[in-house]
Amino acid sequence: MKVKVVCRKMYNYVQYDLKEIAFPSSLPDPAHIKRRRKLTWHERFLVLKEASRLYAASWVRDIGPDLRPNDYKKDDVTEGKSNGNKSRSTETEPSTLEDIAIAARGGMETLRPALQRLYMTRASAYRDALKSFIEGYQEGIQQDMEKNEDSSKHSKKAILIKIQLNG
Repeated sequence: MKVKVVCRKMYNYVQYDLKEIAFPSSLPDPAHIKRRRKLTWHERFLVLKEASRLYAASWVRDIGPDLRPNDYKKDDVTEGKSNGNKSRSTETEPSTLEDIAIAARGGMETLRPALQRLYMTRASAYRDALKSFIEGYQEGIQQDMEKNEDSSKHSKKAILIKIQLNG
């Protein structure tokens, strides 16, 4: 009898629990989510082709108007003002992501300072936010203490007035 129970429990463990441990199932989608249809092989190929084109284009510094049309609209405006000068405006600095991408191409020697710069700016922003939070919290406590002092003064005055009226 005990062997049969043990075998059944092992079978259930392998069939249900072990499968769930090895390949966990995700939570079901909420009711308002609409399922998309599956892509055909041709559509998958087109998506892969476009993604690989964009990926290859992202490794070039000046990736063209296809990927960043807004940047080139700004350049067209500046070109009209600068009498045909085709150089990019020096007012805009590259984004942090662009900096890291360029540094990654240069190897570990250039990547390390870029990452240190990124982490230092994030740490300083975090420190500044924490300081401003602490200052605001202290101001709030101070205002609350002042309100409590005012209300306690008023309550003491009210008690003294009641004593004088009764006495």
